[in-house]
Amino acid sequence: MRVLAAMSGGVDSAVAAARAADAGHDVTGVHLALARNPQTYRSGARGCCTLEDARDARRAADVIGIPFYVWDMADRFHEDVVDDFVAEYAAGRTPNPCLRCNEKIKFAAVLDRAVALGFDAVVTGHHARLGADGLLRRSVDLAKDQSYVLAVLRRDQLDRSMFPLGDTTKAQVRVEAAERGLAVAEKPDSHDICFIADGDTRRFLAERLGEAPGDIVDARTGAVLGAHSGAYAYTVGQRRGLALREPAPDGRPRYVLSITPVTNTVTVGSAEMLDVSDVTADRPVWTGGPPPEGPIECEVQLRAHGEVVPATVELTGGRMLAALRRPARGVAAGQALVAYRPDPAGDIVLGSATIGSRD
Repeated sequence: MRVLAAMSGGVDSAVAAARAADAGHDVTGVHLALARNPQTYRSGARGCCTLEDARDARRAADVIGIPFYVWDMADRFHEDVVDDFVAEYAAGRTPNPCLRCNEKIKFAAVLDRAVALGFDAVVTGHHARLGADGLLRRSVDLAKDQSYVLAVLRRDQLDRSMFPLGDTTKAQVRVEAAERGLAVAEKPDSHDICFIADGDTRRFLAERLGEAPGDIVDARTGAVLGAHSGAYAYTVGQRRGLALREPAPDGRPRYVLSITPVTNTVTVGSAEMLDVSDVTADRPVWTGGPPPEGPIECEVQLRAHGEVVPATVELTGGRMLAALRRPARGVAAGQALVAYRPDPAGDIVLGSATIGSRD
């Protein structure tokens, strides 16, 4: 097969490309230039999508012995990921930019271009598995599993995807990279959000949305407990940085329960008030078989690296509804609801949707 290997400049994508070449595929490496101004993106060991990463990717391609190109996707990335990130926060939601990048860039814009150029599939270094049955499963390395951020992919996109690292732990990937002579073998993983250079999300959003002072109110009494300069700086479940004027009567911490852009209000309350039993999610994508005709028993994950909760899930009226068997906390609109079916060969991704409301 003729395959395109997306090479980020990290160890995972380099080893994935090498494995694809070893498997006999005709592999071409490509690095995505995603920054309009690379100097504004993270650099150094914690980088992602920087000039340093492009150089690391090129060196890895040379060692593997495959052709290498750089594709400029900066404008598309800015529109579909960065602008979306800002708009979601402005709307009181908490987006996952890595999920959106997979959906809109790596497995849409890149895959579409690859197919147009005659490639059969795209190879990435994601830690997830695609079985012989074509179903997306968790990685054997649960600590590094990325099936959550891939669950947004459609069936036709998964059919043209390859994830060679799903059966390997991250430690084993690093050992293999060193044995292959890849200089990125010990390169640290990237962290946080690649397009926020200093990691200060609040400042990044304030520069784009401006200050918008409002009230922080108590969920039970409606009393004003403090003020904020922009509701976009808060997310559901947040405890720190609230600067409330007075402690709770019982002396226990308060948490952000909701953000309401219409009134520019941040509502806070006790930890127990974070409990959610029912979740409604929009824009469902179902890839784990035929869409269910009625409620099914499965497990759901409600945020990246979040706990897995048993639930009854059904698709109705273009939405995914999840009735949780036990309450979950920190459920934020804008995150993904991913449904899994436990399986001895690895939990199978059934489908996903974007969380819109919770009760």
